[in-house]
Order: sequence, then C-alpha cells, then structure tokens
Amino acid sequence: MSESAEAVAQAFVRAINRQDVDALAELMTEEHRFVDGLGNVVAGRDQMRAAWKGYFAMVPDYTIAVEEAYCDGPVVVMVGKAQGTYAVDGRTPGENRWETPAAFRAQIELGKLAEWRVYADNDPIRQVMARQKPRT
Repeated sequence: MSESAEAVAQAFVRAINRQDVDALAELMTEEHRFVDGLGNVVAGRDQMRAAWKGYFAMVPDYTIAVEEAYCDGPVVVMVGKAQGTYAVDGRTPGENRWETPAAFRAQIELGKLAEWRVYADNDPIRQVMARQKPRT
C-alpha cells in the first residue's frame, strides 16, 4: 500500500527544506508538473530536477514552513510561508533574506507527486534581486 497523500506531500517539503534534489525527483511522477505563483508550468521530472537545482543555486537556503495542512483524498493543501536568501557570487548576505506567505497544493498519484503548485507573492525576492548592482 502506498503512503498517504499527506505523508508524501510532507516528505516533499522536507526534501525541499534539505535542498535535496535527488529526493525531490524520487518523489515526483515522471510526468510531474510544477506550477509557480505566476502560473508558469514546468513539466517532466527531469526538467524539474534541473529547475530545482538551479533554484537552490539561486536561493541555497530556501525553505518552506508549513503552518496548516488539509488533505482531501489525493490532494493536499499546505499553508505557511516560503523563505530564503538570494545568493550573489555564492554568498548569502543577510540583506538578501526574504520571506512571503505561501500556499502549496500537492496532487498525489500512486504515492508520488503528480503536481506541485505554489501560490505565493514573488515580489519579495524580486525586490531583493532588483537591489543587486551588476558588477563591472
């Protein structure tokens, strides 16, 4: 018997919080879909493996704090916040730290994540990125 939908979604969050790309990929279906807060879609486990790797390079301490979780069959909705520090030249200066309220929707199929959908305001990290001065 496969794990409960909530257990799979929580395992996915723990893998995100460890920045463990291999564990994330293991939890995804081959046809996994990621939908960000702007509605952009990345489809496919291999594409998402590369996307998570790139995101963790940009925000190496990215974490999700789940405050509440609701499960209805194969769907899990988690409410909390997303946070991290935007890296510049491999460094994570304190002034680049950001945090935003967020919700996450996980669709589970046969014990794997078929879809991970993020509902969050991207403005906090965009503001940090905009403050960065290009190096000449």
